[in-house]
Amino acid sequence: MKFQLIDVLIIITYLISTIIIGFWYRKKAKENNQSYIMGGKSLPWYKLGLSDASDMFDISGTMWMVSLCFVYGMKSIWIPWLWPVFNQVFLMMYLSKWLRRSNATTGAEWLSTRFGLEGRGVGASHKVVVAFALLSCLGFLAYGFIGLGKFVEIFIPWEFVQGYVPFEVSKHYVPHFYGIIFTLFAMFYSILGGMHGIVFGDMIKYAIMTVVCIAIAVIAMINLHGQHLNVPKGWDHPFFGTHLELNWTGIIDDVNKKIESDGYSLFSIFFMMMLFKGVFASLAGPPPNYDMQKILSTKSPKEASKMSGFVSIVLLPIRYALIVGLTVLGLLYYDQMNLRGLDGTIDYERILPASINSFVPVGLFGLVLTGLLGAFMGTFSGTLNAAQAYIVNDVYLKYVNPAATNKKIISMNYISGVSVVIIGITLGFFARDVNSVLQWIVSALYGGYIAANVLKWHWWRFNSNGFFWGMFTGIVAALVFTRFFSGVEFLYYFPLLFLLSLAGSVIGTYMAPPTDENTLKSFYKTVRPWGFWKPVHEMVLKEDPSFEANKNFGRDMFNVLLGIIAQLCLTLLPMYLILMMKMPLMITIAILAVIVFILKRTWWNKLED
Repeated sequence: MKFQLIDVLIIITYLISTIIIGFWYRKKAKENNQSYIMGGKSLPWYKLGLSDASDMFDISGTMWMVSLCFVYGMKSIWIPWLWPVFNQVFLMMYLSKWLRRSNATTGAEWLSTRFGLEGRGVGASHKVVVAFALLSCLGFLAYGFIGLGKFVEIFIPWEFVQGYVPFEVSKHYVPHFYGIIFTLFAMFYSILGGMHGIVFGDMIKYAIMTVVCIAIAVIAMINLHGQHLNVPKGWDHPFFGTHLELNWTGIIDDVNKKIESDGYSLFSIFFMMMLFKGVFASLAGPPPNYDMQKILSTKSPKEASKMSGFVSIVLLPIRYALIVGLTVLGLLYYDQMNLRGLDGTIDYERILPASINSFVPVGLFGLVLTGLLGAFMGTFSGTLNAAQAYIVNDVYLKYVNPAATNKKIISMNYISGVSVVIIGITLGFFARDVNSVLQWIVSALYGGYIAANVLKWHWWRFNSNGFFWGMFTGIVAALVFTRFFSGVEFLYYFPLLFLLSLAGSVIGTYMAPPTDENTLKSFYKTVRPWGFWKPVHEMVLKEDPSFEANKNFGRDMFNVLLGIIAQLCLTLLPMYLILMMKMPLMITIAILAVIVFILKRTWWNKLED
């Protein structure tokens, strides 16, 4: 596929629109710091939900999921539980409203509502969260930058633009050149427009991606009509036994090597470990990134819950329409695609660009690239906004200039945004050398995050000292583990990592006195969590005998279970539709309808601030 003028015009129009968005929302973003970082907490939940879903629709993740669907078929719906994707269900049912009730600006600021402003470990716990947030944001920005450049290079060969560039660019740095160009556009509207600009830009991108995904799905269905997919037995249903039992011998023999190298053959054990890690990661709440910032930016706790629920509804069916559509095209025309790398092995992540190059017509081709570029820019802008929030609120205003004027705060937002982008681009230039180190850091950060952040919600005695030592122990242990293990191997050692982090949390907690009573009572009355809060509950009752404890644990967990099943149904719907599997499609729709009927009564009607 070669670029045509209409494709170029579509991309240029989109890029110009991002500049207009930045200028359009500049004045509104400059009203005050909360308007800049959180949209003044005035944006409706459905707009924030679309924006959050749009930020999760990234290029590299989509390429990975297409490769999973090609190899594992419908069983691939379970593998994203590694993240885990069902954390959105926990947020939807109760954690988002708990988080929003704090009325904090960032995750680090939230700690003061739980542990207070003074006491042993308060400063250290604050610093470790800020460090966690900034390191993870910088890591994601660096990988997004270089990943985008390599993606664009596939579709826009350097020879196509070389004559229009007034300087020489080494072939090695072509991806970096592309990365810088599109990063600058993303930076422009993010830094000028703040949260208002980011959300509006994400809505435009989501509309484009919806058209793109539906178009790809239709193209796949047209090509599949009257043909049969040559796949192994079991590929077309999501159920599994002790072993994966997908045998590609005689079809595409190399796929068996891929399954073996992934380590998913003993699928039941892999599934149980993934579920164990995923449940605790979900109980911990969102990490301090764009997802948390969108929750904190909602108008109310009730709207925070609605926003988190809306994310799965608008993201999964549309995204999987694209994933399954590209998978079908890859399976039908595998022999015609150049999917092998220089070493002769199949690079399954080439399926996405190869399918787009081969089957997307002129005009739609430009729209597809625009949508995927917008996917990068949305993720980039959301991550950048989160980094700015931590730098300005939790470093500048807390330690450098607490009495800063609004003008100085906005200027600091601009400076911090530009600085973060420069550091992210710089890391991207050294991505080949620091790739393993950054992956090591990110794995360690998230490995050490879980235990301490589960306890902060559910155990009254847990204090800032325990939080710091739990995070510190978990991160150090994960650093050691990731030095020797990776991928599935690391997952199998996660229970030991979790226990070490849990031990650090508990020992650290008892090394210091409990959190101040007034802070605990305020947190308990405001957030109203369930869990082990009996001593605090008794203190609150002495002051307010009418106060009632949160007794919704059973209902919340029942809703979580139904929500996870509904999330799986939303994933399966486009798969069954595109593959034209009528009976499974009808059953899935029926199950989804029943769950919606129940959740209307057990969740939606019970929502409160």
